[in-house]
Amino acid sequence: MLFDLHIHTTLSPCSQLPLQQIISEAHSKGLAGVCITDHDTMAVRHAISEGISANGLCVIIGMEYATSEGDFLTFGPFEELPPGLSAPMLLRHVTNAGGVAIAAHPFRTKRQVREELIKNKLCTIVEGINGRNTATENERVLEWQHYNVRHVGGSDAHTLDELGRVPTSFDVPIRSRSDLINALQQGNFQQRSPSFTRPGI
Repeated sequence: MLFDLHIHTTLSPCSQLPLQQIISEAHSKGLAGVCITDHDTMAVRHAISEGISANGLCVIIGMEYATSEGDFLTFGPFEELPPGLSAPMLLRHVTNAGGVAIAAHPFRTKRQVREELIKNKLCTIVEGINGRNTATENERVLEWQHYNVRHVGGSDAHTLDELGRVPTSFDVPIRSRSDLINALQQGNFQQRSPSFTRPGI
């Protein structure tokens, strides 16, 4: 199953991608599922039911949580998660709640994830390829290979053109948020090659 783990709707101020366009167009992008990860909110849950939609697409709700030490895609019972947590506090909360955190675009200029968090295994999954990164920013993730991190891909889509460009493949069926969390925790996934080459930005 191919999923895009990192998508922003118009609930994120920087995105031009309406929720219904994501739902209607995801299959044409080769996706079996999408993860809505708006900035610091899971409010999209008020607009759509999570799980398998009427057209067969699996929709999972997460969040991209911003900290001063990096941004993290979070999946779990975090609808009421308060803003302003430090990265260590966030990552420990995610673990204690049985959720999963993914270091988003860890080497993006001005949005880097602090290496100590990875070294100390507070976060063990990182975006190996982010669709809005430069090639150099993505390549630098290999600097963390010795920490035995696992890599996913994410489009970081803010427009329809970006949707599905960097998918992650799952080896088990995903029909719910708990299925996704279990698959990520068990390592039942593979980063896929992007369907494009993004120029430097």
